[in-house]
Amino acid sequence: MFLKIHRSPGTGDVVAVCDRELLNTTITDGDLKVTVSEYFYGGAPVDEAAVTHALSKGDNANLMGERSVGVAIKLGLVSKADCIMIGSVPHVQIYRF
Repeated sequence: MFLKIHRSPGTGDVVAVCDRELLNTTITDGDLKVTVSEYFYGGAPVDEAAVTHALSKGDNANLMGERSVGVAIKLGLVSKADCIMIGSVPHVQIYRF
């Protein structure tokens, strides 16, 4: 997985995580196109422990892919029903205020 933390004073940190094979690809679903960019999701691979730590500390999260979303499900932050599918790729956003 790839991880990047976007620091934003006032609105909190956003933890962005995507599965390795999705980085620098474009996912399409009908007219919808989502680019999974290194700029947003980071360029260095991390393990599940790093993702778990970041999700436990972050204010918000943007997760793309089976493994990335699976970590949040395992932590009880979301359920599978909270996810949307973009093509065959699960995606979820988490907002904690």
